Amino acid sequence: MEQTSRTITPEHSRSGWINGLIGVLIFSGSLPATRLAVLEFEPVFLTVARASIAAVLGLCLLWLLRERRPARNQWGPLLIVALGVVIGFPLLTALALQYVTSAHSIVFIGLLPLATAVFGVLRGGERPRPVFWLFSILGSLLVVGYALAQGLSAAPAGDLLMLLAVLVCGLGYAEGAKLARTLGGWQVICWALVVSLPVVAPLTLLLAPASFTGISLAAWLSLGYVALFSMLIGFVFWYRGLAQGGIAAVGQLQLLQPFFGLALAASLLHEPVSLGMLAVTVAVIACVALAKKFAR
Repeated sequence: MEQTSRTITPEHSRSGWINGLIGVLIFSGSLPATRLAVLEFEPVFLTVARASIAAVLGLCLLWLLRERRPARNQWGPLLIVALGVVIGFPLLTALALQYVTSAHSIVFIGLLPLATAVFGVLRGGERPRPVFWLFSILGSLLVVGYALAQGLSAAPAGDLLMLLAVLVCGLGYAEGAKLARTLGGWQVICWALVVSLPVVAPLTLLLAPASFTGISLAAWLSLGYVALFSMLIGFVFWYRGLAQGGIAAVGQLQLLQPFFGLALAASLLHEPVSLGMLAVTVAVIACVALAKKFAR
């Protein structure tokens, strides 16, 4: 088991927060970019295409820098990371964004710190105080209540897909952060992408549109963003930050992601951001912040 009780020095803590913040800023553009991309690309194709592009780049990095192969006991966790953040989260969010706007989906991202913390507890053996779970459950109820208030019957599939996406992403974050302590931050995402390559590459060719004529520049740029930044560069900073500063602490930086994402959705996609949506996002963030306070 990784060193879950290791001492984190102030220097590592600062570096962890800086790297984590850069990762969150990069991830904040993922949902708006995915929303643009699925307007012209089929969701499953978008998922495997972005993973294939990032995997080829990751493989090149590993080869050029002559990185050692993971140990035998590290391939299992790498598979979990691949299923969680390389395939699961991108696919589920791409499918969800066919039913809901990116602004609506960003509210669910407010649950990611909670999901990451829960899987950090399950995988790391931490035992939070009972008050932690009180605020965690309250935050979850706020999100469910928001979905019901918006009329769940209008897009139940989108809300369910977003909840599943948050769960698999939290697992992938926690598993990858543990692995990064021994394998290295950027190496984790590169190897996880390589693990997925034998599956996503053939699917990319199989599911490719018969013709790319008529695909707009905005859609191509969105695909490039989610492949290069969301799928690779963001994780280089994110996993390094989690490994340096700790999963529970640095993971709370995800609380900023809804704000950044809502700003992007409003400015780039001209999507409406209601006061109710902002209020729920702030309330969820407050609950997760209080839960974090009692995490240890």
